[in-house]
Amino acid sequence: MSLPTPLSLSRRALLGLAAGAAVAIDRRVARADASLTFDELYGKVSVLGLEFSRKVKSLAGQEVRMRGFMAPPLKAEAAFFVLTEIPMALCPFCSSDSDWPDNIVVVYLDEKQTFVPPGQTIEVRGTLEVGSWTDPETGFVSLLRLRSSEFYTV
Repeated sequence: MSLPTPLSLSRRALLGLAAGAAVAIDRRVARADASLTFDELYGKVSVLGLEFSRKVKSLAGQEVRMRGFMAPPLKAEAAFFVLTEIPMALCPFCSSDSDWPDNIVVVYLDEKQTFVPPGQTIEVRGTLEVGSWTDPETGFVSLLRLRSSEFYTV
């Protein structure tokens, strides 16, 4: 039995490093397996208002990814924004959850990121939070949120 040559060790090390790099690069792609579209957010509208879909209820607390558009932020430096189904010229914040549009989701970022133009498609990944909640800092009311999020242009 012969001992491995230094070249074969280097080759193995290189292959190991390449595999590790591929995993690191694909981390953000593989991180969120569940995708969610705006059409899948609500099951129906009842006399009590919007009702979450079964899919949303099953994904609550899990990491999901969504595609959409960034609504114009109220201020340039913020750790949150509104993800919309279609590009919007004005920020769609509402005063109460009874007025909440069915095609927006509030996104809270892990870190402040540079905002993108309203017409640029983005993909957001974050933990889905479901239910009415009022942000204590801004007073904004939301029904659906993505927490610990990050986004990328697509």
